Amino acid sequence: MADSGDLESAYGDDSVLFRVLRHLGWDSLVDIGWFTLPTLPIVVLAGPVPFQRRLARRSLALLDARPGQLVLDAGCGRGDTTARLGAAGCRALGVDIQPAQIDQARRRFGGSARFAVADATALPDQAAEIPLTDGSFDRVHCLEAAFHFGPEGRRSFLSESFRLLRPGGRLVLVDVTSAADQPIETLDPDGLVRGTWRFDSIEPYERYPLTASAVGFTTRRILDWTTPVLHRAAQLSALFAGAASTRAGRQALCVRWPGLRTLDAQDWDEVIAVVRAHRAIGRVTRYTAYVLDKPAEGFADVAPE
Repeated sequence: MADSGDLESAYGDDSVLFRVLRHLGWDSLVDIGWFTLPTLPIVVLAGPVPFQRRLARRSLALLDARPGQLVLDAGCGRGDTTARLGAAGCRALGVDIQPAQIDQARRRFGGSARFAVADATALPDQAAEIPLTDGSFDRVHCLEAAFHFGPEGRRSFLSESFRLLRPGGRLVLVDVTSAADQPIETLDPDGLVRGTWRFDSIEPYERYPLTASAVGFTTRRILDWTTPVLHRAAQLSALFAGAASTRAGRQALCVRWPGLRTLDAQDWDEVIAVVRAHRAIGRVTRYTAYVLDKPAEGFADVAPE
């Protein structure tokens, strides 16, 4: 798994792309968002937050978490999804390897959930005074974080989740995946995407359920969210890059989002290059939601949707 220092630079102002996203509206949520064609024009008026919240709601809905249940939000970032679980009556614990993210989560949402700095691929004995013992949790949630873990880390995370869950418990894992077992270097030859988000590989779409099954999970559902997440985001990115490529376009962007005025010419060029690299890698990647159950008894794999 990428260390906390690397990730902190990816999710902070050291990254010119993250600076741009922050000026566009990224804050307590840092997921890509869920977009539909009719709503794309609204992004200019409302910014990305309503679409990020929509994706978070869809991910959390797959948990089917009930009030009173103990839920781990792994890779919780700035705590929004953990707080949503807490507001729904769950006993929610958010963990993230980045201390800065956990500090923000505690400041914003400490009244509705608990947060701790911890590696989701190698959990400690307890976090925020909650024991992380075998079979102690009802649900585990991981939204758009596991691509940071690396192949071994993702296997470890699945094992840790299975250990932590009670029989009948559920893991919802939503992640960027690859359409085939293709080396990341061929998808991102200049390393712009990997360098921006500090990851080394993307899990092949079909490997997740195989690894989950080997650990002991039953695959309840597999949902392909590539179009409303990656493809629509790519369309928006193309519009942004096109506007940012001209002086008039940059001026228009700065009128709508004044914070973008802090970018210099080199920053704009770097952002355009990174956005185009994301579009290239997006053509051969997927966005997938896996609903994985720890069986109470027996197995019953379900086909993808």
